[in-house]
Amino acid sequence: MTVVLVHGNPETPAVWEPLLDALAVRGVPREQVVRLSPPGFGAPLPDGFPATPAAYRDWLIGELEALGEPVDLVGHDLGGSHTLRVAMTRPDLLRSWVSDTLGAFEPDYVWHELAQRWQTPGPGEADVAERFGPDRDAAAVVGVLVGRGMPGTVATAVVAGQDEAMGRAILAHYRSAVQPVMARAGAHLPDAAARPGLAVLATADHVVGDDAQRRRAAARAGARIAVLEGLGHWWMAQDPERAAEVLVDFWASVERLTVPRGW
Repeated sequence: MTVVLVHGNPETPAVWEPLLDALAVRGVPREQVVRLSPPGFGAPLPDGFPATPAAYRDWLIGELEALGEPVDLVGHDLGGSHTLRVAMTRPDLLRSWVSDTLGAFEPDYVWHELAQRWQTPGPGEADVAERFGPDRDAAAVVGVLVGRGMPGTVATAVVAGQDEAMGRAILAHYRSAVQPVMARAGAHLPDAAARPGLAVLATADHVVGDDAQRRRAAARAGARIAVLEGLGHWWMAQDPERAAEVLVDFWASVERLTVPRGW
């Protein structure tokens, strides 16, 4: 079993660090886990990379093809959306999938306030310059992330890996995902049911759809739901022990399933 973790915005692979330790205690060693960094998010942003939903989907498909075996794919934030797009289009690359962003694919989902700012020419550039520009106040950026629920040590490591390229990727991606782009993609959620899926529902996460939206999307994708009461957007870092327990239990249930033809 190979586990692949894909993070989102404004993150680097450091966001998974607490979870890696918790998984190892539960029998999933670090060498069994691959952390993939989307271009611009803890990895170089190649010249000409458009940073659109389709581009990140195709990037992730290429990375998974290179691994050469079906994997247990776990995506968070934008990484959760990349994960769903792979589950909907290339289920042959997966043994299972986990995402915390299913609600964003519902027809009535409205982008959160910060995303709408990034989608707006002018205010978006100003915000990105403040957060990711060379003259930013890194300590203030850490404080913002901590205030939103990211543990301090993780926030410090994440901010150290941020740069201007991340800001460019953010603007390009969010502007290419203005509704109805997400809703149109969500029409294909039933295709994700080709492989076992798990929808993580952290009850204090208010940027990925409300409770009803997330539950409706999970049902359409044929996914189980794991409720993480009281946890927020960075559930995997806030309570890594609980997060690891949920993931390991899910993977154990997948192990017990009859392997579909073609795996």
